Amino acid sequence: MNRRLAAGAAVVGTAAVLTLAGCGADGDDGESSGAGTIGVAMPTESSERWITDGETLESGLEEAGYDVDLRYAGDDTAGFKQADQVQAMIDGGAELLIIAAVDGAGLGDQLEAAAAQNIPVIAYDRLLLDSDGVDHYVTFDNYAVGVAQATSLLRGLGVVDADGEPTGDEGPYNIELFAGSLDDNNAHIFWQGALDTLQPYLDDGVVKVPSGQTDIVQAESWRWSGDLAQDRMSGLLAQFYGDGTTLDGVLSPYDGISRGAITALALDGLGPTIADGMPVVTGQDAEADSVKLINEKMQYSTVFKDTRALADEAVRAAVAYLEGGEPEVNDTGTYDNGVKVVPTFLLDVATVYRRDIDEVLVDSGYYTAEEVDAG
Repeated sequence: MNRRLAAGAAVVGTAAVLTLAGCGADGDDGESSGAGTIGVAMPTESSERWITDGETLESGLEEAGYDVDLRYAGDDTAGFKQADQVQAMIDGGAELLIIAAVDGAGLGDQLEAAAAQNIPVIAYDRLLLDSDGVDHYVTFDNYAVGVAQATSLLRGLGVVDADGEPTGDEGPYNIELFAGSLDDNNAHIFWQGALDTLQPYLDDGVVKVPSGQTDIVQAESWRWSGDLAQDRMSGLLAQFYGDGTTLDGVLSPYDGISRGAITALALDGLGPTIADGMPVVTGQDAEADSVKLINEKMQYSTVFKDTRALADEAVRAAVAYLEGGEPEVNDTGTYDNGVKVVPTFLLDVATVYRRDIDEVLVDSGYYTAEEVDAG
């Protein structure tokens, strides 16, 4: 296990150790007591973030005395693979499910089957939609993520200061907007937070969108694809900036999309750094490759969501259910999945700029200095 994963496991493990006796684990030797199996369904292994989440959850749950059935769905676009995986977990006797969905609305039959067998279901960072069979949701404050992304974009343009207050700079600045995958409920919440933040500046003409593509459907990057984002960015440049119009900023909701956009921008001759003409590009998830780009002054910022804390909270919730209790919640009104408002525990996020990398990401043990060194 690398240092980052070991740190994540330690964070989860610290909380989970407190519950070992209640889970029936052997507190003397730390070995699993066979207290039961928990199914963990992750969406993909194509993103380092989801690999880390899966492994950290597995470590924390095993530390708490449970066996873990961990499966990745490979971002299967049809959605059948994850449905089959979750059904296999149910058929195999899983006592609880933790699911980060490929398609939030694609597991209705499986959630119904779990509910019929009284198997608690925890939605992990992606809300499970259109089903009553969702017991709990652990995630970050996703509206705040969108606000943070838009605020960092405005800050990079010079429109707001470090406190988010207007500087009086009236621009105008040209920006383009990217969104995530519309089958992921989080994409809509990120977008809403960002657009609510940008709207006053759009209304005043301080920032403009030359393409006119200000609807989330126009801005979508299906399944959060960086390749699709690169293609769309290239098309925008050719159609709306070929006459010499300057592109000043790009709102991106995820680091993979950011890297796709930056690749297109670089191929169009912009950059290599922001000081040399690379537009201000935002991001999310603090993926190592994007943190390196921030170090290299090619990407401006990313929103850091400490997935160690998210996994920690999911472990706490799982143990609470399996001990016959209820997990802690701090939001009982926001996350309506179309059938019910799902009780939720929200975690905080942080915006990372170049100067924050060491303090927020390295000193906390999330990365080693070598993992995010610009070279």
